[in-house]
Amino acid sequence: MERQLTHAPHGHVLTNANVWSSDSQWIVYDVRSDPTGSQFDGTRIERVNVRTGEVQTLYESRRGACCGVATCSPIDDRVAFILGPEDPTPDWQYAAYHRCGVIVDANRPGVIENLDARDLAPPFTPGALRGGSHVHFFSGDGQWVSFTYEDHVLATHPCGGFSPKLRNASLGETRPRGAVSPKLPDSSFGETRLHIDLNQRNVAVAAAYASVNPPPTHPRNHAGQFFSVLATKTVNEPQPGTDDIQRAYEDAWIGVHGYRRANGHWQWPALAFLGDLLDAAGKPFTELFIVDLPEDVTRPGDGPLEGTPTTRPAPPASTRQRRLTFTADRKYPGVQGPRHWPRSSPDGSQIAFLMRDDAGVVQLWTISPGGGPPRQITGDPWDVESAFTWSPWGNQIAYVGDRSVMTVDAATGKSTRITPPSPAEERPRPEACVFSPDGRHIAFCREIASPTGRFNQVCVVESP
Repeated sequence: MERQLTHAPHGHVLTNANVWSSDSQWIVYDVRSDPTGSQFDGTRIERVNVRTGEVQTLYESRRGACCGVATCSPIDDRVAFILGPEDPTPDWQYAAYHRCGVIVDANRPGVIENLDARDLAPPFTPGALRGGSHVHFFSGDGQWVSFTYEDHVLATHPCGGFSPKLRNASLGETRPRGAVSPKLPDSSFGETRLHIDLNQRNVAVAAAYASVNPPPTHPRNHAGQFFSVLATKTVNEPQPGTDDIQRAYEDAWIGVHGYRRANGHWQWPALAFLGDLLDAAGKPFTELFIVDLPEDVTRPGDGPLEGTPTTRPAPPASTRQRRLTFTADRKYPGVQGPRHWPRSSPDGSQIAFLMRDDAGVVQLWTISPGGGPPRQITGDPWDVESAFTWSPWGNQIAYVGDRSVMTVDAATGKSTRITPPSPAEERPRPEACVFSPDGRHIAFCREIASPTGRFNQVCVVESP
């Protein structure tokens, strides 16, 4: 049976996973005003009790800041979320590289601590990053957090900046595509042509080793409770037909405890993510990647963990990034469909993602973290229309399709309709379809009419 849990006349936005408390009693959300959450204007993190409907405010932002994109720890009552700039100024407004992750304990509402440290003035601090973090996911043991990252130092460098943005219709949003070299002095007159990294989205991780305390050399520097490093590697100018990527994003922990390699050894930690690259003809598309990380991320690898004024922070020693899918020759190449995050089965043996079949229908597929051919899961005539999550036992995946909440058996590919088809204006939203940790419920949002307007409301339905 479906139940509407929230009723207040304002927005309610669920993150695409990890919205349930560890005891499956509460669902966290933010109050951004638009249904998609693209307008970062929320000022509260709230949670609603699944049994009673009680609503609690966990945090209310202040001093001009906004907050959103809340996720829960799987082991305790911590909730991570994005906090925008407090006391914003003309040169420090909310942006992808001007935000940070914070944590609130539900037992101490209103009290936050910074997750990732920030250091904006050289010499930079190992364990601190130099920009903004986004969409924070706890690992299965609650000791790590992954997130996407952009770099203030490179974004504002006078000779640096961004890769240009082109429309990527296959994934339903605008993404940076193609890379352009920064404008640098002309070497024909004997000047040295320096390499300057562009600001590109990457995946980072934070480990609960110890707090990091950068010096107060910039007014926006701050300490963090976790040791943060970049996990992925991008390049300014990807070579066509190679595994070079210019953007890494939509990250997901592999397994509750990692995955088993072909040699029988256990790999932990590891992340799946999406990477933007160029096919042999130079056309951009998106593939699924994996990065294996060392348990000790404090040792520098090919470059300084903290980066330099002209280069990105470098991943730690023993980091291994590799491509999992090779789809350039398919009729519909690349990862496609609505915006989604790849998701690993709890045992780490399968990573689910979306591609079109040869008929052009968006379907669920899985692939082993060791590589190999992808396996098609769904084979329905309707598109998978949403982000998705696995059941805690790894036997089902919840998603939205044909204006309904669905589950699909991961072994047989049989889809089961959980809610009846809805009118188009009240169909389940595509942003989230999230199994509870106990597997008994699925959380999602609908945009529902009220006397003062239409607003996202949090709903739950019992799983089969």
